Amino acid sequence: MGGKTTNSGIGRLRGGCMCGAVSYEIADRFLYAMNCHCSKCRRTTGSAFKPIAGVAVEDFVVTGGSEALFRHGDAEGIHDMHCRVCGSLIYSWIAENGSVKVHVPIGTLIDPPSMKPSMHIFVGSKAPWYEILDDLPQFEEFPD
Repeated sequence: MGGKTTNSGIGRLRGGCMCGAVSYEIADRFLYAMNCHCSKCRRTTGSAFKPIAGVAVEDFVVTGGSEALFRHGDAEGIHDMHCRVCGSLIYSWIAENGSVKVHVPIGTLIDPPSMKPSMHIFVGSKAPWYEILDDLPQFEEFPD
């Protein structure tokens, strides 16, 4: 299953929650993609890390089920948006240092993205029971 292509030639990818109550579209022009090992991402996903892709705010739109979303976190700063029906993390709103980006968990995408994670971040706080076995660069925190 592939995504759509816009008039500008940039592909659009579909994504959504586990139960189907919330859906979104995102431009397939990620600013970055990485595996985050911070404790918050581990707790949010229940996994060793969260594969995320960052995009500009204008490249992301909720296409269905916005009434089923609930926010966790700072409404004016960094917060996560979940489906209130199944609890899936749909996206994170990252407003800090004067800029705003949207992070989507790559696992919520229906269509395959053109970019794969290129690094591991916050490995300084990774789960002690998980061993990183690939050759991607590793950063103790967020890279410069």
